Amino acid sequence: MTFSDIGTRPDLIAALAKQKITEPTPIQAVAYPVLLGGKDAYLNAETGTGKTLAYLLPLFCRIDPKLAATQLVVVAPTHELALQIQRQCCDLAVNSGFPVQTLLLIGGTLIDRQIEKLKKKPQIVVGSPGRIRELIQLGKLKAHQVKCLVVDEADRLLAEESLPGIQELLHFLPRDRQLVFVSATQQPESAAVIASLAPDLVLLQTAAMPMNPNIEHLGLVCEERDKPDVLRSLLHALQPARSIVFVHQTETAEIVAAKLAYHHISVAQLHGAFDKKDRQRAMDDFRNGRATVLIASDVAARGLDIPGVTHIFNLDAPTLSKAYLHRVGRTARAGASGVAVTLFTEAETRLARRYEEDLGIVVQRVRLREGHLLKV
Repeated sequence: MTFSDIGTRPDLIAALAKQKITEPTPIQAVAYPVLLGGKDAYLNAETGTGKTLAYLLPLFCRIDPKLAATQLVVVAPTHELALQIQRQCCDLAVNSGFPVQTLLLIGGTLIDRQIEKLKKKPQIVVGSPGRIRELIQLGKLKAHQVKCLVVDEADRLLAEESLPGIQELLHFLPRDRQLVFVSATQQPESAAVIASLAPDLVLLQTAAMPMNPNIEHLGLVCEERDKPDVLRSLLHALQPARSIVFVHQTETAEIVAAKLAYHHISVAQLHGAFDKKDRQRAMDDFRNGRATVLIASDVAARGLDIPGVTHIFNLDAPTLSKAYLHRVGRTARAGASGVAVTLFTEAETRLARRYEEDLGIVVQRVRLREGHLLKV
């Protein structure tokens, strides 16, 4: 199937070709006609299946570029994900020649500057629910012409602590607006909330995708206290072009980052303890190659699509197989190959067996010897 087969506009097809995207994923194929028709929908598909484009492509077609008013609002739970979505919007607009403006509205930045940019009346607004609500309440962001609200990572934004903010945002929008919810997972609690907010929505769900066959899964057993040094040895042995190291805690990230930097390894950190500017600087350094290693927590890195990631290192082994799937899905994207290395203590080796059973993979045991990685 091609993008032409599902009815995508030629200018958008040309824009996708510039990104080397030539065929729609299953979720993109099923979502296009439903969202183009203005129906409320819930997009549920695994990580790495192209959900952002699944809603942006049809919703771009619903925007009137001659109308100088905000028509599409996309909210996301993290600044990094919002920035990624905004960049994809800009890429589509520039590469297709479609004359629409996109504005990023997130907290942690000067609101006066955002208010000034809103005077240009962007057709698309992407950001955090709190900042967008604040600007609407101030009367600086006009919401009466909004045609669609997209709630990305819906499971997080519709959780108990975040739901009131989304409900309040909905009160500012026209009653006939389209609602689109997007998530890689489907929790019963959020599914019930979504059904209450949009009773007539269409569930767009693709079959669970198998683990990407282009990922090689490796497991190395060591003592907990030795993990930072083992990671450094692995980086020297494998020489990854671009890698992400996953940890559970901020404190661990900072300790490991300091040790790697001491050994002249260019590293960036992405976790909740950083403010907005530091996190954006870390992402810019990693994307631009100034840092070849990104140390991240699960929450901070959720939903990120960073091209060229060749290796994933789980310094802290995830307890859930779904978390493992999410982490390693950051590599081997768009047909590339990748390697995932998990550091286990002896007690944690049971997790490797859990991954194998739940995900249908083989975690090859390896060890380091004289600076080389050997299979056991």
